[in-house]
Amino acid sequence: MNDVTDKGASHSMANRAVSAATLGTALEWFDFTLYGAVAATILPKLFFPAMDSNSATLASLATFSVGLAARPLGAIICGYFGDKVGRRNLMLGTVSVMGLTSVLMGLLPTYAQIGVYAPLLLVILRIIQGFALGGESTGGQLMALEHAPADRRGKYSGLIGMCAPLSQILANAVLLLLSSTMTAAAFTSYGWRIPFVLSFVLVLVGIYIRLRVAETPAFVKMQQSSIAKVGSPLRDAFRLHYKTILRMMLFFCGPTALFYLAVVFTLSYLTNTLGVPKQTGFMLLMIANACAIVGSIGGGLLSDRIGRKRALLLASAATFVIMMFYFQVLATRSFVPMAIAMGLFMAFTQVQTGIQPVAFAEVFPTNVRYSGSALAFTGASLFAGGPIPVVATWLLHLGNGSPWALVALVGALNILSFCMIAIGPETAGIDMNRLDSAAEIAGVHEPVSRQATY
Repeated sequence: MNDVTDKGASHSMANRAVSAATLGTALEWFDFTLYGAVAATILPKLFFPAMDSNSATLASLATFSVGLAARPLGAIICGYFGDKVGRRNLMLGTVSVMGLTSVLMGLLPTYAQIGVYAPLLLVILRIIQGFALGGESTGGQLMALEHAPADRRGKYSGLIGMCAPLSQILANAVLLLLSSTMTAAAFTSYGWRIPFVLSFVLVLVGIYIRLRVAETPAFVKMQQSSIAKVGSPLRDAFRLHYKTILRMMLFFCGPTALFYLAVVFTLSYLTNTLGVPKQTGFMLLMIANACAIVGSIGGGLLSDRIGRKRALLLASAATFVIMMFYFQVLATRSFVPMAIAMGLFMAFTQVQTGIQPVAFAEVFPTNVRYSGSALAFTGASLFAGGPIPVVATWLLHLGNGSPWALVALVGALNILSFCMIAIGPETAGIDMNRLDSAAEIAGVHEPVSRQATY
């Protein structure tokens, strides 16, 4: 009876953990992606009015990239303390910081009101927001996956992976509603600020849910070992697992570039280059992100059945093929073909993103899991996520509207990602409670077969 009760309690806590991670991370991504949408459409006029249209768009998208550039610092600091003091405590802090910076963004004066200080304050808030998200993304994933049963980690991973597209739907639905019910002047003046200010209420809900989740069994077990007292997570991650960190970062460069190409640059491309109305652009993104949710959950479930590696390889190959005709279909300006192309593009990209949490969590031992995963995840965002909207806009301008240089760049990142998946091991079902050995941490040189496996 006790075993049954314990198993029931364990499953209950696992469900609570994945609910907290999914909702909490979606709420934080809502704030982050909301900025991406307005950066492509509204902010160039309000914060960079002295520039020409193309330069203003580049500058506005650059402020989006600044937030992503701050994520590795958040990953390093939050990863260290997450491996030292626990996953739960860090998540409570990051969600609070995100809520505060969102409110301040919604209240920020424009260039017309305070001059150059407006874009400067905008950049500072983006740095703080990116720092918080750098620690949050991995913490939420680990909180759920270290609670999850071994045979359902892929399912839980897919639920976490749907946070980004779910937040895109919420953000674009709010913007579509506001832009459709307000005059263009009112929306540009104050309408875009409303979701930033109100998002703080949603963040409070995320804090409440996370307070009801216990610390993970893997971390509790690690705290009871001698490694918790002698190990330095960041040092051990770099010293013992630098090859794994690099491989996982390079793998995720492909999906990250594709995701930001779709959700940030595509909106700017549709509205500014193709002349598609903003409302139509928002609707297309909502449809694409609905497909992405299906892709994320489906990818997680598929990885439980055929393994992480095979599922990732299939999705990576599919995104490469779709990329070859993506911009040609968008150029038709026909709603249904554009919706299909964007839906397929986002769905197969998100299959990989849905598997990413579990693939990253399984490849690192508990004592460096937060640090190693966060470094790989945010490293991919820094090198291939944040710069993509800016680079894409620049390449499109250089090519006089032709997207082929951009297709070549993203295609190369996709091929690199495919190769990193191919050379990596299969990790499905691996023991999530494992630790580095005391000899490894102490720097004793001895054969370690386990290290070579990962």
